[in-house]
Amino acid sequence: VQLQASGGGLVQAGGSLRLSCEVSGGTFRYAMGWFRQASGKEREFVAANGWSGRTTQYADAVKGRFTISRDGTKNSVTLQMDNLKPEDTAVYYCAANRGVVAPGYAMDYWGQGTQVTVSS
Repeated sequence: VQLQASGGGLVQAGGSLRLSCEVSGGTFRYAMGWFRQASGKEREFVAANGWSGRTTQYADAVKGRFTISRDGTKNSVTLQMDNLKPEDTAVYYCAANRGVVAPGYAMDYWGQGTQVTVSS
């Protein structure tokens, strides 16, 4: 099983970016989500979408600005990031899990990470 993430890049504060992640090599319908790690800091939870696509969870820091959604027919998830702030700058990692994607849970699979940089 592999996770292929795409998107990211450089944007000015207040701008938008979209990240996508797709699972390949497996048929199990995973819960999926995103974590991020800023330079010198620990990896932190950002957002998650349950295996059915009907449940979502967000970190307080991104609520109201980020939206996670998944393709109903694929094991893929998209993170729409709006009103970006310099403090959102980090490497973003896609994750997939047979159980729950949430803070404190071990993930079954990780993507390769994609850089998001927000300039002030």
